[in-house]
Amino acid sequence: MAIYKRTYRAYAGALTPEWSRFWVLTRYAWRYLFRSRVMTGFFILCFFPAIVMALGLYLNHSESLLRLLRMPPGRPLIDDFPLYFRVFVQIQTGWAILLTAFAAPTLISPDLANNALPLYFCRPFSRAEYVLGKFCAIAWLMSLITWIPGLILFLIEVGLSGPAWGWTHLYLARGILFGSLAYILVYSFIGLALSAWVKWKPIAGALVLGTFFLGAGFGAAINAVLRTKNGYYIDTGHMLNLFMGTLFRVPAGDDEVSSVAAVMQLLAVCALCLWLLSKKTRAFEVVR
Repeated sequence: MAIYKRTYRAYAGALTPEWSRFWVLTRYAWRYLFRSRVMTGFFILCFFPAIVMALGLYLNHSESLLRLLRMPPGRPLIDDFPLYFRVFVQIQTGWAILLTAFAAPTLISPDLANNALPLYFCRPFSRAEYVLGKFCAIAWLMSLITWIPGLILFLIEVGLSGPAWGWTHLYLARGILFGSLAYILVYSFIGLALSAWVKWKPIAGALVLGTFFLGAGFGAAINAVLRTKNGYYIDTGHMLNLFMGTLFRVPAGDDEVSSVAAVMQLLAVCALCLWLLSKKTRAFEVVR
């Protein structure tokens, strides 16, 4: 627009509240992710175990269907609910790590590869809001397939068994929620950190998977060679399982690692990932 015409006017419309501006990044990240039919189909497939396990809860209270299956009278199909709900969370978090490997590399690495961070930070976005917006993009997707359907399953069982069962087994709801959140935090931060440091998306996705599988392999090798249990401290997947077992009151194994040590290791992993993100999410880059 030519300046001499003096027809420029500042924007006078409604402004987005400051506290929710990070949500813009989340919304556009979702729009980009679900352009892929593979991503959409995979996300829908993640709900299949929840549907199957909901049918299992209904079948557990249907005497006529149990007779058709020739189950012994008076013997329920599901009698170990802590194990049942823990298996559900483990299945869904397995889907979640695949979802992270597919989605996380597309969140930060394109911005760094195209030098787009100055365009973000010249607007009313802080570095913390930028990371929070990208974090919510993957964390909410994992929430939709982990603790949200898990709590729905718990409420289904409460409706079938009665409120007394719900109060007695309230720790299961706590385990579903906090166990899933632990997986979501660790997976999301690792995915974002690798996305920031590895600009090639296929390699970043492979490293997300490798972080857990290689950590398990190296941890087992250290334990076998040195005859110690300290190798578990580099096995993040094992620490998550140990924390999950504590919440569901299902022992994860005799490994001489306390639940407090597991929580400290998980917090250290998250802190390391945040430090790595802080090194990369800047409006400038020094090239030497």
